[in-house]
Amino acid sequence: MTTQPATAADLTRWLDEAGIEHEPGTRDGEIVATLPGEKKLRTVVSLVVGEADLSVSAFVIRHPDEAHERFMRYLLRRNLRLRGVAYAIDGDGDVFVTGRVPLAGLDATRLDQVLGSVLEAADDPFNELLVIGFITSMRKEWDWRVANGESTRNLEAFRAILEHRAPEVETDDAH
Repeated sequence: MTTQPATAADLTRWLDEAGIEHEPGTRDGEIVATLPGEKKLRTVVSLVVGEADLSVSAFVIRHPDEAHERFMRYLLRRNLRLRGVAYAIDGDGDVFVTGRVPLAGLDATRLDQVLGSVLEAADDPFNELLVIGFITSMRKEWDWRVANGESTRNLEAFRAILEHRAPEVETDDAH
């Protein structure tokens, strides 16, 4: 039995069946899907159907303001555990998660696994990446909001670090 390679129409159907928000992208064969997150509100994923494979790419976080080596080491250690995707940086140092999946044998189950890997890679470490690469900016923002009576709601997950000047947690994600 020969399995036909997956097509953009198959991808669209699978995303519809899974209830995943999506729309056509700007490139040939591209579908842009939006995955809801917990730490990061949403992850926008570009799915490009090529001749032999599906290219998957999602923005994770912009380049860090500080602690560059620690930030990159953290990502590289996490790469060891990722399935089917990996962290990469663009020319500006912004972080993406990318992968390629052969179209032959791609089905709804495999697509779900790949999208799960993308979401885990983008959402799970998001707060740690913010603390490692942006703590000085976050502290300035917290101080300004408190001094001006502005809401600190979007920084609540970091209250202990920002309010009490507790040292940021050392993350050794090598396991």
